[in-house]
Amino acid sequence: MIVANLTTPAQLFHALRRQVKGEARKPLVVMSPKSLLRLPAAVSKPSDFTDAAFQPVIPATADPAAAKRLVFCSGKLYYELANAAGPEVALARIEQLYPWPEADVRAEIERYAGAEVIWAQEEPENMGAWSFLRPRLDALLEAATGDGSKRAQYAGRKASASPAVGSGKVHASEQEALIARAVGTSREEAEALKPVMGASA
Repeated sequence: MIVANLTTPAQLFHALRRQVKGEARKPLVVMSPKSLLRLPAAVSKPSDFTDAAFQPVIPATADPAAAKRLVFCSGKLYYELANAAGPEVALARIEQLYPWPEADVRAEIERYAGAEVIWAQEEPENMGAWSFLRPRLDALLEAATGDGSKRAQYAGRKASASPAVGSGKVHASEQEALIARAVGTSREEAEALKPVMGASA
């Protein structure tokens, strides 16, 4: 099985192409919301289709010397984080959650060796990918440091019995808080940020 949460049209194209052309027949589960269909930032260049291939992890573009936070995320949350992040925040997208792209994630951790590692998600703490990724991220951090002194941090909603709070205002407030936690801004700064998309999925 392959589980993916894709952020660009080219990634979807290459994932589907790989699925058709691959020798092994296995299910492909894609968790991408409708909102990315109308998001101006979620676009791909023609060369992304013709000259590229599927990327299990889309690397961060921040300067490793300046980055103090390496934030891993997946799916549409990336665009909201990118809108809020400054030069001290490196954003890496885990596009394929399973099979776990260990080598690609390790490369990002090693490239940003001095940065705090954070996983950001919109789902409550007991949902989403956090419970799956946490031990894997911690294992890579332990291997990188050699002493286990570094652990992955969580930026997201508190654990909940329900996947949604049922209130648009509360949802938006929680979203601002988790973005602020992920990129290291204050709550006031996060609230002043111009959103790139609506609060709903």
